[in-house]
Amino acid sequence: MALRFIGIDPETGQQGSPTIWVDEEKRELVLQGWKPDKALETECAAFEAPGHLPGIPAHEALVRIPARMVPMLREACDVAERTWL
Repeated sequence: MALRFIGIDPETGQQGSPTIWVDEEKRELVLQGWKPDKALETECAAFEAPGHLPGIPAHEALVRIPARMVPMLREACDVAERTWL
């Protein structure tokens, strides 16, 4: 696996760390974040996107990333786009 580290939430200290990587081999963004509470999970699971059944498939998960990490997400997207061109 060719993971490229992008960044860690600077405000989490030693108590958990939302983190962003780019997997250059699999061509994926990899996110570590906080688990949603039941209310958020229920709300997301009820959302109906066109062409998709509501719910969260067993092989997928919700991950919460703080908005302060948007610059890191942009960087990850830029890295991924450059890598995959």
